Order: sequence, then C-alpha cells, then structure tokens
Amino acid sequence: MAVTFTELPAEELTKFVNAWGTLPREAAGRSDPPLRSEGLAAYLDLPSNADAQLMPGALTRVADRLHAIFSAESGEAAAQQLTDLLLGTGACPALKVAADGSLKAVWRVNDLDELLVAASGLALREYVSTHGFNRIGTCTGDHCVDVYIDRSPGGRRRFCSVTCQNRTRVAAFRRRRAAAAD
Repeated sequence: MAVTFTELPAEELTKFVNAWGTLPREAAGRSDPPLRSEGLAAYLDLPSNADAQLMPGALTRVADRLHAIFSAESGEAAAQQLTDLLLGTGACPALKVAADGSLKAVWRVNDLDELLVAASGLALREYVSTHGFNRIGTCTGDHCVDVYIDRSPGGRRRFCSVTCQNRTRVAAFRRRRAAAAD
C-alpha cells in the first residue's frame, strides 16, 4: 500500500537523530529509552495514528543511518551514503489534493517501514543540495556527538548547542589555568 508524506523539517530531523541515535545517547550517558516521537506523523502530514506504527527499534535504526551521514569523513562519502539511503526507500514524487481542492507536492513510498527514512533523507538532501555538506556535522564538544545543521551566516558551527560550546570553553579555560599553576 502506497503512503504519501512530506519531508521532515530540518529542525525536527536533528532532534530526531539526537534523541533516537545510538551514538548521541551513549555519548551523553543516556540509558533510559527515548521519549516517544509524538508528532512525527503531523510533521510528515500523515494520519495521527501513524505515530503508533513507528516502532522504537526502527526509529533507532533510522537515526543511526542518518547520524552516519552527518559524521561522514567527506562530502563525497556523505553524498554517497545519502544517495544510497534514498535509493533504498523507493521514494517518488507525487501530488495530493488538499481539502480546499488545491494540489500539494508530496512524496510516496510503497513500504511504511521506509517512510521515516525517506522523509528524513529527503529533508537532508534538500538542505545539503542548497547549502552543502560542510553545513552539517557532529558536535566537537567533549562527550557529545549530537548532530547539527549549521544555519549561521559564517558557516563555522562546530557545536550542537551553545551549552556544549560553553562547556568546552570552560573546560579548556580550566585546563589552561591548571597547567599555568603547575
């Protein structure tokens, strides 16, 4: 049965990967299960009961596949991984008639298990095709591998959040201060 959907918003993509990905959870020392991804169905323009069909194991597998793209060694490697990911979903463009009779551009997959992979991959594809792979990455903070999408004007983001940036700067300051005291 074919399922139509829209792309996952970029902000929700990073939240999803960081909440469900194995590496971000391990680096943060989180062993408790992630909170249920309420609202994913709404972001993807799916029926509200579709959230229940997104199983935790599948969510983790998708997040881990996406994390590998954010942490790829080069733009070429990331491009190949993202291309392979999207080819595996069988996603194709479609049109949907909205309630007001207008047409809306959507995507379609034939397998519900591929829906989140496709929606996430398409969102990432859209962003990097416009801004480049140098605008995505993983946090360089200590004990953090969360992913980020760099929307800064200069394109020099290295941390997932200001909190990680501040922790790293404070730790560096304390190391310099301790070294100077020796």
